[in-house]
Amino acid sequence: MSRRAGGQWALGYREPLNGNERMKRDDDGLNVRERIISKYSKEGFDSIWPDDLRGRFRWWGLYTQRRAGAEGDVEDLEDSHFMLRVRIPGGRLEAGQLRAVGRVAQRYGRDFADVTDRQNVQFHWIRIEDVPAIWEELEAVGLNSAQACGDVPRNVIGCALAGVAADELIDATSYIEEIERRFLLDPQFSNLPRKFKTSVSGCAHHCGQHEINDISFVAVEHGGRVGFDLWVGGGLGPAPRLAQRLGAFVPPERVAEVWGGVCGVFRDYGYRRSRNYARLKFLIGDWGPERFREVLEREYLTAPLEDGPAPAPSPAAQNDHVGVVPQADGRVYVGAAPRAGRTSGSELVRVADLADRFGSGRVRLTTQQKLVVLDVEPDRADALVAALEQMDLQARPSLLRRGTMACTGSEFCKLAVVETKNRADALVRELERRLPDLEEPIRINMNGCPNSCARFQLADIGLLGSRVPGADGERVEGFQVHLGGHLGPDPSFARRVKGVRVASAELEDYLEGLLRRFLETRAEDEPFHAWAARAEDQWLQPQVGALSA
Repeated sequence: MSRRAGGQWALGYREPLNGNERMKRDDDGLNVRERIISKYSKEGFDSIWPDDLRGRFRWWGLYTQRRAGAEGDVEDLEDSHFMLRVRIPGGRLEAGQLRAVGRVAQRYGRDFADVTDRQNVQFHWIRIEDVPAIWEELEAVGLNSAQACGDVPRNVIGCALAGVAADELIDATSYIEEIERRFLLDPQFSNLPRKFKTSVSGCAHHCGQHEINDISFVAVEHGGRVGFDLWVGGGLGPAPRLAQRLGAFVPPERVAEVWGGVCGVFRDYGYRRSRNYARLKFLIGDWGPERFREVLEREYLTAPLEDGPAPAPSPAAQNDHVGVVPQADGRVYVGAAPRAGRTSGSELVRVADLADRFGSGRVRLTTQQKLVVLDVEPDRADALVAALEQMDLQARPSLLRRGTMACTGSEFCKLAVVETKNRADALVRELERRLPDLEEPIRINMNGCPNSCARFQLADIGLLGSRVPGADGERVEGFQVHLGGHLGPDPSFARRVKGVRVASAELEDYLEGLLRRFLETRAEDEPFHAWAARAEDQWLQPQVGALSA
């Protein structure tokens, strides 16, 4: 792609090249908040201007949700209710904040509350008339929905155990907070070419997943100091790419400056002609890390960065913080797995109460759609585990339950072509019944569309929603199958299984056969992703009859 074709601001191409760019030029997305409060919430859904409804509302975490049973183009699928995303930097919550989130879901969202893999909580069934009251309740406890969606810097993620992990290199909390304090709602970054995702983590297990974010700061030791290695240009979706190291050591005091510099490069040099190529990963792909670093240091930073070391490789298994695990201070944390991220306002209120009762009131959300209660005395952990499990929030789940994630799906999302949350829950329960002795960790990620909100390309078994031929020829809900995706040493995206598209009704049979084939043909201690990389195509087809090596 040529620079001219890219529509880069820094090269003088300021005239909007598509409808989204025109919408952002006509009025900053941040300005829609006042119209929501003073006009739309008073006059109702039908009063909302189209560019606000389908564009600027995202700057405040609002998407129209899917109308039940609707088919056709995206605009034809719109319901008059909204999904609303709460921005929770680093997944950090006090009990009072979690309780407020739960009560908003109870009062305004039919008790739905989904934990996302970006450490947010997402409500459903929100009416425009209620949005100002919801904001008031959230903001009263220090939360908001600002820039939770849109062409802006999204929620900054980090290790859920920042500050308490026994083996972290540095507590990254203050650096996440500084980025939020300095740049949230800053008009200089409220019109980016596309979304911009950030990870800042001092975690030894790299649960901030630096390989797939637009910018990541990864803790490293260098010259007797602890700082951060800088990674840029990762992203999933239809054209996934792993981030690239710039080879630069960022001292802690420069994290916010460097973040602003990288975001500025993206804003000014990012491609704006086509939204399909507007993510930072495409600019990095064209420029390479050396040129990107050169432009960053020359045009956006006060001084060059020194060269630094790469971080230690990520562990083979990403840490999801499930279970009862010691903290650095002698207490423990208890991490529990909801049902593929699905929970409720009522459950969140009860978790907040449990956090106050058994811990210090601190709760964390993870990048794996899990909940963690901090600061529990070891002799009280079993009682907390039992209380969580009464809500089916399992701290000692099966490996299948532990490793399963799902996106919002067609229940609420206009882009999805299959239902995912309930489907993933039912799938896990059935596979638990059929394979009760499965002892190998298997990560199953279910996505309703190619945008990879549940990271299907990085799962042992990635299921991508599709319409497939049914028994009598009609198109029914089903899935493409992708196998062997993983981060950690030698990361790679999952391979698509050629010729296999499984109808939803046949999914349990297919996956049971696949997992039994894996167990029978794997080498000793061979993880699933390694087996999937070498598996013969015939092993991955739907199995009929007995399996054999």
